[in-house]
Amino acid sequence: MIQDSPALISAIRDRFAHVDTCPFQGPRVFFENAGGALTLKSVVETSAKYAAIPDNQGRDNPASHALVQTINTAKADLAVFMNAPSGQFFAGESGTELLFRVIRTACENAPKGSKVIGSSIEHPASRSAARRSAEKAALDYLNVPHNATSGLVTASDYAAVMTPDVSVATILHASPVSGMGMDVAAIATAIRDVSPNCFIIVDGIQHAAHGQLDIASYDIDAYVISPYKVFSRHGYGIAWISDRMTALPHDMLIGAPETGWEFGTRDTGAYATVSDVVAYFEWLGGEVSPETGRRERIEAAGAAIHAYETHLTNAMINGTGNLPGLRDMPHVTILGGADNPAREGLVSIVVKGMPSPDAVTYLNAQGIRTHTRKADHYSSNVLDPLGLSDCIRISMCHYNTEQEVAQLLGAIKELSETP
Repeated sequence: MIQDSPALISAIRDRFAHVDTCPFQGPRVFFENAGGALTLKSVVETSAKYAAIPDNQGRDNPASHALVQTINTAKADLAVFMNAPSGQFFAGESGTELLFRVIRTACENAPKGSKVIGSSIEHPASRSAARRSAEKAALDYLNVPHNATSGLVTASDYAAVMTPDVSVATILHASPVSGMGMDVAAIATAIRDVSPNCFIIVDGIQHAAHGQLDIASYDIDAYVISPYKVFSRHGYGIAWISDRMTALPHDMLIGAPETGWEFGTRDTGAYATVSDVVAYFEWLGGEVSPETGRRERIEAAGAAIHAYETHLTNAMINGTGNLPGLRDMPHVTILGGADNPAREGLVSIVVKGMPSPDAVTYLNAQGIRTHTRKADHYSSNVLDPLGLSDCIRISMCHYNTEQEVAQLLGAIKELSETP
């Protein structure tokens, strides 16, 4: 696996821009991946290439034809990457904008007097969209309480709240605050056991960078990602929707094809960088397995990423070398508990006697980039039930190293000695 091959770790890191140096700060460890992952060098090159092309799609000239082919190739690559043999992919302004749009469409087409269900663990991108759209469509909103201690919501939690008249459901695949991944397939099954025709929409924005996407196994109707959190760049989001959601009446230009969901001319370069991301997963799968098929390599890459990130979070929690882990530091509390198998490359903590913004500033001065999550409109749903005003989010990806974890542990250990 990745942790057993220093040469592979070096090869992985070599494919990312600014992996160990900030262009403004200088040398630094990047543990702020949940706020936006590092960018593949190939994505940077592709973005520059397509930014220089003056032509648009839909014209009768060679450049325009090539751009259309680039977009079609990216959509086919996404279908392999996310294992989506049916439905369609389209781009929008951002992941949040796409979640609002697909949730709004589902609610507008829901039977009068039906219900919308979602969980308290969700990011406000889906939770706000569902509550607002339910209110506008005169639908009742059902809240599924998450387990504040574990940072999780489960299929049984949904089942306890489900009723046959639920017509729209939202699911968070992974939390950017607790760091825990939800069992989307099991939750979707619990929903459909009670309401078979429910439209199910998944926020996959936090999960995507950790691999292991498998839409065909989820039995859902929409899945949304933000490519800047999966090694691409800012400025767009990607949504997959099922054939039956595609067919719903939705916002569109008068007279436009009824199956079209995109607004205006999208950036061809954005689509092209999606292909770069998929190619990277294929490359990594070939390095960690003997597989030759595209989907099989992507699956192998996802499994290797998960295993390596688990290795890193275990080192952070349990210690590495002669450094104690976070669980052995009396001044540190770990959100979600030290032993939580649902964790996906993210550990959130609080430091006794020190506001999290101060700790983040201290770590940044040591060249370690982390982030403060405050009990505001983004994170209060997770922090308020724990009685916390803030926490320190330490988020990793598979290009991080155990040496970087050791650097972090040394700095956090010193915080107990900071007046």
